Amino acid sequence: MRIKFQQNLDDLKEKLLTMAGLAEQAIQRSIEAYRTRDLTICELVFKAEPAINRLEREIDQMALDLLAMEQPMAVDLRFILSVIRINADLERVGDQAVNIAIRVKEMGAFANIDLPVDIPKLASLASAMVRKALQAFIEGDAELAQSVLQLDDQVDEMNDAAFYSLSSLIKERPELTPQSLNALIISRNLERVGDHATNIAEDVIFWVRGADVRHNSVGV
Repeated sequence: MRIKFQQNLDDLKEKLLTMAGLAEQAIQRSIEAYRTRDLTICELVFKAEPAINRLEREIDQMALDLLAMEQPMAVDLRFILSVIRINADLERVGDQAVNIAIRVKEMGAFANIDLPVDIPKLASLASAMVRKALQAFIEGDAELAQSVLQLDDQVDEMNDAAFYSLSSLIKERPELTPQSLNALIISRNLERVGDHATNIAEDVIFWVRGADVRHNSVGV
């Protein structure tokens, strides 16, 4: 019985990692679309969204079935609860990718100009946070998860800098408002990706250590 339960936990973890792969790919594609202004890549992001949403429902159902049938205790209970929360955050990472792709499509109607914001750099940092948080989940490594929390400040700082520089550009050159506003929203979307990575890392810490550090990530 225990072996079957462990197999079910492994299957749940495997399915969540499939979901993670799709969410990461969606972010990478949306940023590639921004970088190249290739709108066909935006379509790939839109087409992948139903698969992410379907997987989210399947993972939730698997997790809830396990909770109902097995009534797990301690670390197994925390693992399943963490999977449910991580699942929701991964779905939202997919949503952010769709939001970015929508903005890139809107920018396609205007001239491609140099803007005072390094979107690919911000995307790289936010994606690294997601990857590191997921690595911590795969390895059950609370220390690695802890290191993700420190990166969130860098993403926030870059997003703040983007806000100030793009707001200034809108004041100085109103004709560039559409491009600037879209870039500003993309920057905000990427900050949200960093927030979701932070949530995932906090859920890993909750699973491994039994400590709930959400909204209280200092000094854990």
